[in-house]
Amino acid sequence: MSGDQLRVPVGHDAHRWGTFRGERTLVVATRTVTSAVRILETLPALLRGDDRVTVVFAHDPTSAFGSGVLDLLHGAGCRVMPWEQLERIAPDLILSASENIDVPEGHCPVLVLPHGVGFQKLVPDSRGPHERLSGVVPDSLLESGRAWLAVSHPAQEEQLLATHPKAAGRTLLVGDPCFDELLASRESRDAYREALGVPAGRRLIVVSSTWGPTSLLGRHPHLPASLLGELPCDEYLVAAIVHPNVWAAHGAWQIRVLQAAALDAGLRLVPAVHAWRAALVAADAVVGDHGSVTLYGASAGTPVLLGAFGADAVPGTAIHGLAAVAPRLDLRGDLRRQVEHVIHEHTPERYAAVAQSAFAEPGQALPRLRAALYRLLRLPEPPSPPPSALVLPRPDPSAAPVTSWQVATEVEEIDHVPSAVVVHRFPAAVHSGSGTGIGSPLFFTHLACSDGERDRRLVESASVILAHRPAPNAVGALRWIQGTLERLPGSLLAASAVRHGGFLIGLRDGRIVEAAVTGPELDAGLPAAVVYACLRAGRPLGDAYVTLRIGDLRTEDVVLRLRPSPARSGPR
Repeated sequence: MSGDQLRVPVGHDAHRWGTFRGERTLVVATRTVTSAVRILETLPALLRGDDRVTVVFAHDPTSAFGSGVLDLLHGAGCRVMPWEQLERIAPDLILSASENIDVPEGHCPVLVLPHGVGFQKLVPDSRGPHERLSGVVPDSLLESGRAWLAVSHPAQEEQLLATHPKAAGRTLLVGDPCFDELLASRESRDAYREALGVPAGRRLIVVSSTWGPTSLLGRHPHLPASLLGELPCDEYLVAAIVHPNVWAAHGAWQIRVLQAAALDAGLRLVPAVHAWRAALVAADAVVGDHGSVTLYGASAGTPVLLGAFGADAVPGTAIHGLAAVAPRLDLRGDLRRQVEHVIHEHTPERYAAVAQSAFAEPGQALPRLRAALYRLLRLPEPPSPPPSALVLPRPDPSAAPVTSWQVATEVEEIDHVPSAVVVHRFPAAVHSGSGTGIGSPLFFTHLACSDGERDRRLVESASVILAHRPAPNAVGALRWIQGTLERLPGSLLAASAVRHGGFLIGLRDGRIVEAAVTGPELDAGLPAAVVYACLRAGRPLGDAYVTLRIGDLRTEDVVLRLRPSPARSGPR
């Protein structure tokens, strides 16, 4: 391309208005959100500070999963030209993470990055009624000698030669930038957990689903709700990583309607772009399928349970190697017991062989990819040091607060005096009420609701009502308690935190219990559960010292005393 030709190929007569005069033009061809995200996450580190390369994006609108691509590109500040204009320019390199783009005739090379891990899935062929191997460009592009396929392991090259002989000599071993970032970010795990609202000591279970009818959510769309219904919410949080193709095909509205109960129960629905990697680093376990996210998690050392595994997974690939050693989730069994077992029995080396079969020489992907990119652009690499994998940014929180709980309590006694109350809370939106019964005569259950709960039927049925935010002082808390018990005659207790410490719990009979709890700040539902259990057990509430056991998470001390009432000389 001569110097007087178009260097910023966007719009009519664009060469007259551009500011930067690059020596080469790189066109990023996008087709789906998945492929666009992979380029957006990788390319800035490769071209950092280099004014010799002008980058323009183009969007092929023919994909069934094309929804959201333009919004993503425009949101990132990318200049996007119409796809048909690509035929009228002569770029120096086309870069894509979608193998299915309809590349126009020309002579420039085409570098295709994987948007997952290797060639592990059979997908419908948009050009015909059959299936094709995901990640492989059409034979016509291979025959032209223009295409180059980046791979993360030599085994992927061998696989291509066996299934697509025309790919011989057209692969570049570069590694996997995404996997390198996951490894580089492990030291920031606590920061990601904090950003996702995972308190210290609580476990984060990530549900990962690829797309299609054989995927985890395709087969078991209610699994997130089932997990939330069986995992006590003071001990576990659940997040879901859903493949961008599901968002593109069905839309955010449909996904949120299908997962409404789980969202009400506190499900963290991880945004489809970028944030999934930090959530994966933060996870204590992954419940997944044959998608790349599950393989990334296992390879990074996270415990895995396979909740689904489709026949569209390609035999002989790394994901099949994972399926051979990862335990399967029994949806008819005790979900909590299975999750606890896989975490307890896991060792970091369990999936080392799987990782070695998927990712060659971790940590070298960006330097190798930069070298390949500049070689195809016919430019020397910049004098700056080769890029290294960056630590992932913190994700934004993505969960609505839980506002109603089914609470199970058990009173433990010494000489008929309460010594401890064990509390397990489950989101009422998904908990069936089964599986929590204990043979002890001092086992009780109740429904607790925040006064911010939108379902009035739950509020009117609740035994315990909780103020959704601390009262400014004791007077404010007492006023709220009185008004709440008058407004909701079916409730037995009303409890509020007080801003400068402690809790006030009002009983239907007019008594007020003051509760002081050690340790990190709790919400009012836990001391209220202690009072409810002692009340149901017929034990005194004045000057009581009780241990609160929050499931298996932690233990705190609770001091209860009856607040003197102006209407009587002493506590009852």
